[in-house]
Amino acid sequence: MDMVSLNIVGGILVSICRDMGVTLMRTSYSTIFSESLDFTCGLALPTGELVATGDFCPSMIGGMPLLLRSCVQEIALEDLEEGDVILHNDPYRGGLHTPEHTFFKPVFVDGTLIGFAVAIGHVCEVGGMAPAGFAGEATEVFHEGLRVPPVKIKRAGKDVDDIWRLLLANVRTPRYNYGDFRALIASIDLGERRMADLARKHGVESFRENVMALMDYSERRMRAEIEKIPDGRYRFEDCMEDDGIEDKVYTIRAEVTVSGSDLIVDYHGSSPQAKGPINGTLGVAHGAAYNAVLQLTDSTIPKNSGCFRPIRVLAEPGSVVNVNFPGPSVGGNTETHCRIANVVMGALAPGLKERSAATDGASHSNFLFGGTDNQTGEFFCCYDLTPVGWGGRSFADGNDAVGGINGNCPHIPVEVFEYRFPWHVEEFKLVDGSGGPGTFRGGLSLSKTVRCTDTEMTFSYMSDRQKVSPWGIHGGHEGGRAELFMKRNGSDDWLTITQAFNKVSPSKFANVPIKPGDRIKISSPAGGGWGPPEERDPALVKEDLLDGFITPEQARTVYAAR
Repeated sequence: MDMVSLNIVGGILVSICRDMGVTLMRTSYSTIFSESLDFTCGLALPTGELVATGDFCPSMIGGMPLLLRSCVQEIALEDLEEGDVILHNDPYRGGLHTPEHTFFKPVFVDGTLIGFAVAIGHVCEVGGMAPAGFAGEATEVFHEGLRVPPVKIKRAGKDVDDIWRLLLANVRTPRYNYGDFRALIASIDLGERRMADLARKHGVESFRENVMALMDYSERRMRAEIEKIPDGRYRFEDCMEDDGIEDKVYTIRAEVTVSGSDLIVDYHGSSPQAKGPINGTLGVAHGAAYNAVLQLTDSTIPKNSGCFRPIRVLAEPGSVVNVNFPGPSVGGNTETHCRIANVVMGALAPGLKERSAATDGASHSNFLFGGTDNQTGEFFCCYDLTPVGWGGRSFADGNDAVGGINGNCPHIPVEVFEYRFPWHVEEFKLVDGSGGPGTFRGGLSLSKTVRCTDTEMTFSYMSDRQKVSPWGIHGGHEGGRAELFMKRNGSDDWLTITQAFNKVSPSKFANVPIKPGDRIKISSPAGGGWGPPEERDPALVKEDLLDGFITPEQARTVYAAR
């Protein structure tokens, strides 16, 4: 296939996926979709091979290949009909964690199955022990919400009413879940129509040949990138500071072997699975490895199953990176994924120094809350993410206050946050001096203080990096840590949750009561620095000092500025 045709077909497929995402964003009910864009959309072959995806959530992009293959093995393809829609969210069937709901729609042309339109979305409310799904003190998957194997939610274009009733009876916000599910279905309806139109235009056989050629092209380009890395074994490790249940550290270790154009990521030596909800599923282990490699290679390589063929992932069952049933895993795809991805990137840093980066804040500081609206009597939930600082790079400072490496999710705007929920945002700012010092400093983190206005509710939290700082690289220093404090109405004292409620972890807990007038202050972690700080351009040090990005003490003692 000539390169012009290849790029045209590939571009159209990606465009379809992006349009699917825009449809989902504009028709959804919850802010996690409409504002934070915590979803991704893709197209696949009947074999489950991913042929294209939109540039939305990286953890889902990397998680799609295993998830698709696992589900296709369980679906009887001969029983599929036009108009069917299949739903799935089981973490133990290739899934990522319970909130991640995957919707599949088969694509037929003249009665022949040519593929699937797929949308994965992080549904805010999934039942379980805490509103908004993140049970920071869960000890088994049954605490984390309703687990659904691949089932038909629509059959031949008609709703399967029993499935809808079952799903909506097990959540606190049935109206919002209903709207979000309809938005996910609308996105795959669009994908199904566009994919079928493209296949009809080119002819089914020609379309298949084009798609196979596109995946082969992605594989060749990824292999060419891997061949640039010197052969060898590269090792790195980091940790999760606790699991919400036990106050102990969980090691994440990666050994990356490069041999020619093949790359193996082996997580042997990582800690046994945790009692608490920080465990990654096998899908997370795969997705994080793929995410790391995509971060370090040419961003223009088409993201499909072809580019993942040279990468092999080994994750021991029963470990913190590959949880066994019925272990909890709701924090695995938000907190542990970014830690795993950064460990793989840290391992490869010696072989890719000019492309390497210090770790980002590697936490989403997930802030979850729910309660009953005083005016409508309707239950509400929200899943709010807090931006972090990214790590310094060989050519530039890390970005300030952006989504974590695995999320790519925008923050809910203050105006939307205050309008939709009973909070007043009193402060929203960058944390001065938080970026790790370096030749290129880490990006600054964000601090937000909110006051409950008129509704009693509960909140939960899932974060990390309050005890263990984000690491620097090649002589760069650590980035600033995360914090969470709470001040009761009428009190002058800011307390950690451990101090106020005797929780095991200050960063992972569930169902803390909130009353009007109470305040919460959340600070995210910052990025680590790249290179020795004394080698930083003095002009940049002066500029940072004038902008308030570094403190006078840092300028004087760390950067040795004059």
